Amino acid sequence: MAKQAKTLTTEELRRVLDFIATRKHSKRNRALLLSSFYSGCRVGELSSLTYIDVVDDAGKVRDEIRLKAENTKTREARIVFVNSRLKKELQMYADCYKPTNNQVKFFYSQKRKSDGYNANTLTQFFHHLYKRAGVVGASSHSGRRTFITNLASQGVSVRVLASLAGHRNISTTQTYIDVNDDMKRRAVELV
Repeated sequence: MAKQAKTLTTEELRRVLDFIATRKHSKRNRALLLSSFYSGCRVGELSSLTYIDVVDDAGKVRDEIRLKAENTKTREARIVFVNSRLKKELQMYADCYKPTNNQVKFFYSQKRKSDGYNANTLTQFFHHLYKRAGVVGASSHSGRRTFITNLASQGVSVRVLASLAGHRNISTTQTYIDVNDDMKRRAVELV
């Protein structure tokens, strides 16, 4: 079995955010990173988002982002619920990124002839971001895995997690959950 993506600690996430703050395109990069951590979306799903998918006609970030079937791994449409922290981050990015065409990709690329990230280039983006921030073992799937693990550690049902992650089978979701000593300590205190 292949090695799973690293689940980031709060300190490691902070280190990556601190690194992003010192670089070009920091609002976009922060929104990208936190979209992964606060929504659990796959890189292919994040890269497929258009501006109108995320921002309404009034310029406000939507409470729900509807992923089209053709943009998900399972080829089933689903809703991504945007929590208040993610909504704030996406709104800060949207307020500074106002494209003339609302059908363009939400996460622009600085490459001249690009219409935005695709799944492969976004995977590379995350690989280099984590490497430069000094977080070993992290990958483009780390945000998604951390999202699922954090919710599981707070007692969210695996069925709810599977639905949020877009998994057809809860056994897939269970492989994402990184069990740690703190989770075990809290569990035994419930007895």
